[in-house]
Amino acid sequence: MSTTTKLSDLFGSMVFNEDTMKERLSSASYEAWKKCVTDGTSLDISTANEIAQAMKQWAVEKGATHYTHWFQPMTGVTAEKHDSFIAPAGGGKILMEFSGKELVRGEPDASSFPSGGLRATFEARGYTAWDPTSFAFIKEGSLCIPTIFCSYSGEALDKKTPLLRSMDEISRQAVRILRLFGDTTTKRVVVQVGPEQEYFLVDKAQYAQREDLRMCGRTLFGAKPPKGQELDDHYYGAIRPRVAAYMKDLDEELWKLGVLSKTKHNEVAPSQHEMAPIYTNANAACDQNQLVMEMMKKVADRHGLVCLLHEKPFAGVNGSGKHDNWSLSTDTGKNLFKPGSTPRQNAQFLLFLAAFIKGVDDYQEFLRATVAFPGNDHRLGAQEAPPAVLSIFLGDELSAVVDSIINDTDFQSTGKRTLEIGVDALPAIRQDNTDRNRTSPMAFTGNKFEFRMLGASQSISGPNIALNTIMAEELKQFADELEASRDFQADLPKLIRRVFTEHQRIIFNGNGYDEAWLEEAGKRGLSNLTSTADALPMYTAPKNVDLFVKHGIYTKEEIEARAEIHIENYTTVLTIEAKTMADMIRHQILPAVSDYADQLCQRAYHKDAMGVPHQYETSTAMQIGTLTDALQADCAKLEADLAAIPAGSIEAMNYCHEVLIPDMAEARKAADQLETLTASKSWPFPVYSDLLFYV
Repeated sequence: MSTTTKLSDLFGSMVFNEDTMKERLSSASYEAWKKCVTDGTSLDISTANEIAQAMKQWAVEKGATHYTHWFQPMTGVTAEKHDSFIAPAGGGKILMEFSGKELVRGEPDASSFPSGGLRATFEARGYTAWDPTSFAFIKEGSLCIPTIFCSYSGEALDKKTPLLRSMDEISRQAVRILRLFGDTTTKRVVVQVGPEQEYFLVDKAQYAQREDLRMCGRTLFGAKPPKGQELDDHYYGAIRPRVAAYMKDLDEELWKLGVLSKTKHNEVAPSQHEMAPIYTNANAACDQNQLVMEMMKKVADRHGLVCLLHEKPFAGVNGSGKHDNWSLSTDTGKNLFKPGSTPRQNAQFLLFLAAFIKGVDDYQEFLRATVAFPGNDHRLGAQEAPPAVLSIFLGDELSAVVDSIINDTDFQSTGKRTLEIGVDALPAIRQDNTDRNRTSPMAFTGNKFEFRMLGASQSISGPNIALNTIMAEELKQFADELEASRDFQADLPKLIRRVFTEHQRIIFNGNGYDEAWLEEAGKRGLSNLTSTADALPMYTAPKNVDLFVKHGIYTKEEIEARAEIHIENYTTVLTIEAKTMADMIRHQILPAVSDYADQLCQRAYHKDAMGVPHQYETSTAMQIGTLTDALQADCAKLEADLAAIPAGSIEAMNYCHEVLIPDMAEARKAADQLETLTASKSWPFPVYSDLLFYV
């Protein structure tokens, strides 16, 4: 950004946003688009044509030559097929065309995207359909039109379609609750999301020398360096010039795309950093987080760096998560998870709180499954990442409120001012009533819940679809009960008390890493799905399938397909990692350590001939020889076990978890010991000290 460019002018400059639409569309077309967004009405072809023309003209003025339907298949990343605006005009000339039909619908080949068995490979046709609630934008000379992606027969093949369905459903049920409290103005309740994004930066030249980083996104080998994060000197420390230049460039690229990039800082591990946006609606937040991850990688390349989004690229230091801050607000701007300024609003807050607590308790296994994949298995349960057991942190003050409701006792707040509740049976609530608990999977932080189990590389759509649908189910149950009540004022506190009492087991404010908590969680009956292989089968548990089918978020076939995709991905990722490990052992590590041992033997021989002591050479060569033989055997076992992976998807997943992972751990142990014994110049690729402390 030049010194003459204002941030206000830069922000959203590459987005066909509402202000641009209002400026370039007729009032009739603009109002038709607004009605489409707010009420879900369809656009007629003449309006679509006008929007397409305005969009094309704006994009061409910005230098765009192509357009693409930008969608989010089940790969977890985005997809795009680019078509130019040009059309033949005769005489060797061209026209710049873009119609309403091209805006509204595309037809990409769907045969090579994951479908989980929803369709046969030979059934190639798929459709993209414009999502008018998400603004188009220009990226690298192409007009990107956010779309949904479905099969020829109508099944959702993407992550956006079920997200939009879940947002509609939670709004429908939340408005029912608001009507019970006398709110007649709110038309829609909007899910608000703010995903904090952690990442590592490494030097591009050193990255290129490590096959594991290039193939797997993480190091498969690496002895612990002399210094890691023990001094706590990197967290919030002064940002190094090379990284600061990268962050400045990244911010400007994101601001152009309308991403509300707000916060940047060093994270705990060396070379680890974080970017956090301002909250926006869940649909835009999911789209923008995909852009954030893409831009992080592309901008890093310009600076001679590589951005690593893997959850655990380096053993022994913190991994990277993506804290998903989730809340609900009305279309009039009121946060439904913020204690209000009137007694009635505070009773409403407690009812929404009760719904959330009940939902997390009822569907804890499914929530765990939404964050289950190989990279996250390395992260969960250690070094500031939450454990695999779902629990909710409320803080001392709010927990005391809940306890007083359960026990029907008086509650007295101390310190800050209290908020009165308009039902005598419910206590007052103190504002700003929570501390932070970095070990909690689901922490209430004053006006939102922070779902901290997400991995840095994953799409945030899946976890938010789950949160939305679970909350919609609980609100529906509450609305059904209270709408039938003859005495709302009397039955409301009874409902809240009953829910808090029945689901208090999910509330935990202590240290999630403590072994005593895992024992206590077991006594409470909480689920502890420690690995992806344990968690993924929960997708198709009858209770979970029924939930999503009931609310129209997935069909039975769609949710089963997603489970199959995740299970196959687990096996594929681990197979790639195991093959990469074997390749590095065979072609890099074993030759390098053998050569080094030979050098030591030659030195020992020459020293012995001269009568010079050679204990270092002899002892080290003996250790290297023993470990080399062990590593050779470990590699042979790994290769043999790779060849024996079962054919069935569930069997293959469990086999990878139970056989390949222990094989890889054993091989790494021997290799890392060899690294500590081998001269740095003889080791075949950059070590942790080089990668983590590259500047």
